[in-house]
Amino acid sequence: MDAKLRTHPSGPAAGPSPQAAKPALTREHKTLLALAIGLVLLPQVLLAGGLTVTSAVDCVVLAIVGLGLNVLLGHAGLVSFGHGAWFGIGAYAVAILQLRWFPEQVLLPIAGMLVLLVAGSAAVGALVLRRRGVYFSLLTLAFSALCFAVAYRWTALTGGENGLGGIQRGTLFGVALDTPAAFYTLVAVIGFLVAAALLRLTESPFGKVLLAIRENETRAAFLGYPVRRYKLLAFIVSSTVTGLAGGLFVLNHRIASAESLSVTFSGELLAIVLIGGMRSYAGPIIGALFYLLFREYLSMLTENWLLYFGLVFIGFILFSPSGLVGVGTRLWRMVVPEKTTEAAMSARSTPPTVGEFPAFLPHSRGESVKARGITKSFGGVKAVAGVTVTVADRGVHALIGPNGAGKTSFFNLLSGMFAPSAGTVAFAGRQLEGASPDRVCSAGIARSFQITNLFKGLSVRDNLVLSVMARSSARTSPWRRVDALPDVQRETDELTRFLGITGMEHATAEDLSYGGQRLVDMGLALGSAPRVLLLDEPLAGLAVAERDRIGRLIRALGDRIGVLLVEHDVDRVFAISDHITVMNQGQVLVEGNSARVQADERVREIYIGSGTEALAQKVPASQVAEAVSLKVQGIEAFYGKSHILSGIGFEAHEGEIMAVLGRNGAGKSTLLKSLIGLARLGDGEVHIAGQAVRTPVPETMARLGIAFVPQGRRLFPGLTVRDNLMLGRLRRSGPEADAWSDERIFEVFPRLRERYEVNAELLSGGEQQMVAIARALAGHVRVLLLDEPFEGLSPAMTEEVFNAVLRLKGKVTILIVDHNLDLTLALSDTALVLDRGRVSHFGPALPLLKDLAFRREKLWV
Repeated sequence: MDAKLRTHPSGPAAGPSPQAAKPALTREHKTLLALAIGLVLLPQVLLAGGLTVTSAVDCVVLAIVGLGLNVLLGHAGLVSFGHGAWFGIGAYAVAILQLRWFPEQVLLPIAGMLVLLVAGSAAVGALVLRRRGVYFSLLTLAFSALCFAVAYRWTALTGGENGLGGIQRGTLFGVALDTPAAFYTLVAVIGFLVAAALLRLTESPFGKVLLAIRENETRAAFLGYPVRRYKLLAFIVSSTVTGLAGGLFVLNHRIASAESLSVTFSGELLAIVLIGGMRSYAGPIIGALFYLLFREYLSMLTENWLLYFGLVFIGFILFSPSGLVGVGTRLWRMVVPEKTTEAAMSARSTPPTVGEFPAFLPHSRGESVKARGITKSFGGVKAVAGVTVTVADRGVHALIGPNGAGKTSFFNLLSGMFAPSAGTVAFAGRQLEGASPDRVCSAGIARSFQITNLFKGLSVRDNLVLSVMARSSARTSPWRRVDALPDVQRETDELTRFLGITGMEHATAEDLSYGGQRLVDMGLALGSAPRVLLLDEPLAGLAVAERDRIGRLIRALGDRIGVLLVEHDVDRVFAISDHITVMNQGQVLVEGNSARVQADERVREIYIGSGTEALAQKVPASQVAEAVSLKVQGIEAFYGKSHILSGIGFEAHEGEIMAVLGRNGAGKSTLLKSLIGLARLGDGEVHIAGQAVRTPVPETMARLGIAFVPQGRRLFPGLTVRDNLMLGRLRRSGPEADAWSDERIFEVFPRLRERYEVNAELLSGGEQQMVAIARALAGHVRVLLLDEPFEGLSPAMTEEVFNAVLRLKGKVTILIVDHNLDLTLALSDTALVLDRGRVSHFGPALPLLKDLAFRREKLWV
């Protein structure tokens, strides 16, 4: 968190507070003014360039199409391969209505076309949005192909290959539209109104929710937003705007043809948006102008202009995915550097107290969540088997148990991620078993996630605004601005102060340290004003100071609302919990207060294990070899514009275990990612296997002998343990005799022999961690990078993974990042301490393990 963080350019965080004096000319007004000036000058510029007013109309029409398509593509993240179908439907609707029922009319055919488009897109959208990702895209492609076939062959209605000609522009309010200037004026006015409406939509609650769906559809649903409804509305808006452009196009050229329905034309529309820049409001407008000029001028030289346009399109995809807007932004940043903000963890406000609760958080009403006989099976594995638990709406109720006990599965069933196979969930007079996540959230049950689940491309404040806004009656408004919703802004301010993240609101969420992301993840759940809060391992991966801070916050929350907590830090669980439920193998093992649970021998046997001190004492003294396995010199590492590491240098010897320590945001994980090539190096070298590498690339570094086990494991889903190990066995440089065979891996991880043919997704968290380390070992490995190997593990499973790493000691060089300082230091020979991206201490690990005063001095804990 000590690194410089990018400020997010959009959203309410970037604008003034509701109380601040508004500028005379807002960004929205400036955009509309520039658009109006552009529409006035466009025909004059094109005429000066040898083109016609008809070309100017085409440019405005294509800009309308681009803006409409971008509602789906850039805002909702839905890729439509067949949006030309709506353009063609709009064109044919105007032509048929005018020729058959409203001769020489303009307004009535356009009005009828809009009604038809809204109804048709609602029906089609309800069908195709039942599928996500590539399946949605393929359905839109099929719809376009179907429409083209109908238009081409239904000669009686559409004119077939000849199309429908003889379209008249008629008059409007007594003004003849036959003249190019008059018709351009009409199209320009319509284009301006559409652009103004869509600009306001992007700043509205509806537009902000679409961005949330694009960034993280799952989390949007768990905040209480009916995601499918929002996507359907976006589909209707996008299709209707595109069809309107088709109607104007047919009036411009006085003929409707099947070519506008073709898949090829749909591809051209996608290219317009992508070349301009789909994440920008102005991108589709710029893309439309670029496309028109390219087509008009190049078609004068060759009939194969579309081939060259395709090459240009490929070039943008490869070298500038953000389009022409991205090119312009990079050029501008060369002149005016991007602003950054210091958001250091230590600069945050003081930890909240009980009196600082946000006013919108509810008080206990004496109603409990009652789960009765909850059962759920995944394949042949019964993850939850007849669990009965009552969670009061005040107090901290902890749910503990070994990895694979079914705790997170039970969380998922309570929160609506999955429907139980049997059993009931009741809360506040409502039956919630099988309810969707948005319904569960609306009922007063919100959750955080074991792996942080944010809208990472949005600012921290935008994340919290989305959470608070889900309770607002204006959450579907397409007209009101988010920063003009005083209640939403006030409650977001309260939540920001309560979480203690004042000063970080403008940072992009993905730029926060892991600890910061953990805090914002909890804030997203709290913004829903839950009466019962489900927290899934909120302390995992946090430093000691952060664990203390968030532990106090959870205890304070429990005095006001109900908290159901899954956490493996048993000392804190016993200290802050009012009631504890222990699960094992999908069933409730024992329930009661802390004293009863601690005294139960079954709990000690399956869950608590030997304890950290006993594990630390098992590590024998070791000798570090003289030969250097890894040498790092002067590393400078960046995330975007953020300078994370500065001047990092050290040597690691063969068989040595090195602890990489520091507070959250110090750059520990970034150092590991730099060595494997996942973070960009600005300077420095990595020496391994006799080679000096200045620009690490993951596949190159892996073949040189560096293996990385990332935080969160990231196994290959759907594959067995055998398959995961096989995929990790790439051919690296070095003698084959040093390769890790399956038998050699089983010596380190005996449990994997039993799980060899089991789907990796069905393993417990600890077993998945073993597979992740084993997969990294497969093949010849010189240096093993472990990022939080003990995160999310029960004490007993932590002991197993600890023993496995201990067996590797002396056999492979290991760099380990973990917040369990006692275990990490006990395993390690040396310690590298980072502070604000620089090395603050490097030396033997033993003094830091034994001397707590020395540890506090070096680690600030």
